[in-house]
Amino acid sequence: MATSTERPGPMRGWSVLVAAWGVALVSTLGALFIGEVMGMTPCLLCWYQRIFMFPLALILGMAAFAEDRRGAVYALPLALIGVAVAAYHTALVAGWVPKWWVPCGTGPSCSDQSLEILDGIQIPWLSLAAFIAIAILLFVYLRKTRS
Repeated sequence: MATSTERPGPMRGWSVLVAAWGVALVSTLGALFIGEVMGMTPCLLCWYQRIFMFPLALILGMAAFAEDRRGAVYALPLALIGVAVAAYHTALVAGWVPKWWVPCGTGPSCSDQSLEILDGIQIPWLSLAAFIAIAILLFVYLRKTRS
């Protein structure tokens, strides 16, 4: 009886792509829950973040189950733009950006609205963490599958 000394790597390429899809799916479902179930009206910057997150759940889901590298290539720009918008929103909520830079007009304020869930966690922080995680996972996946 032969035994193999091969050890599997920490994450194969496909599992990295599935992990990115999982983060996008949980983020999308979380945003829908916060808006539709909890009744929190999204501000303008939250809408922009949704515009970049929701397609990621679809694109990465299709790419993961078809094992198609092109899905990660298409998703990466969405994730990076989402990082930029979420980082700006996080800086705005933290008070690092002057109030006159606030892009919100009518509707909920991007900086003054109570954007907390789970006892003090700011929603823009969660969005930033999700976009950063997706971008890192996509970079790792694209590097592993480079031909």
